[in-house]
Amino acid sequence: MDRRQFLAASTVGLTAAVAGCVGSSLSNGDPGSGSATNESAGRGEITVSANGEVQTEPDQAIVTIGVEASGESADAVTDELAAGAKQLRTTFERLGIAEENVEEGQFSISPIRKRSAEGFRGTHTFEVTLTDVDRVGDVIDAAIESGADDVGYVNFTLREETQSELRKEALDAALANADEEAAYIADNREIELQGTTAVTTGDVSVNPVRRETTAGADAAGEEAPPTEIDAEPVSVTASVTVTYSFAA
Repeated sequence: MDRRQFLAASTVGLTAAVAGCVGSSLSNGDPGSGSATNESAGRGEITVSANGEVQTEPDQAIVTIGVEASGESADAVTDELAAGAKQLRTTFERLGIAEENVEEGQFSISPIRKRSAEGFRGTHTFEVTLTDVDRVGDVIDAAIESGADDVGYVNFTLREETQSELRKEALDAALANADEEAAYIADNREIELQGTTAVTTGDVSVNPVRRETTAGADAAGEEAPPTEIDAEPVSVTASVTVTYSFAA
């Protein structure tokens, strides 16, 4: 986690105003904005909505790898796919990938609907989870060497424990940004904040980085360079709505 950045982005509008008479309020109606209400003489509330974002390097990758087949009959395609899938599982085992990290993806067989060709085609894919993102290229190359001809995409993401840690940090960033905006509004309106009366959290989400792969069957050749896929930082975002009390 050496490369971690806090990117607090507020959605607060600065059009909030303190009403000049008892019981009145002003708000622009935008849920992503701040509002100030004078509930009684010398006392009221400010509501602020803000976002927070944290970025870090991915520590998990999910690779989609599979085999394709075509033939005159559905049974022939099924048999070829089964043989290819077995070879892939053997390769994953040889690479030391835990069985629980290899999940069945798509399996399909359909007729070829072309006048110039008859028969069936099919595909059998796996979703392979790697906790060492530096191994992505090696795993793809080894799979291709063992017969994989369907390498789709790589999702760079975060382990559950990392997601939990960054979730809190994203919320901290959102809350800090809400405090900053509320303080600005209070200073602008010449009022004094007294405390927080309500907090609502919105979406907290992990935004993985997807990379399409260009590796193909030719990558198994001796002259083919190793597959390399670089990942950008993964972000975790959070949103909050905070209500503050104030004294005029």
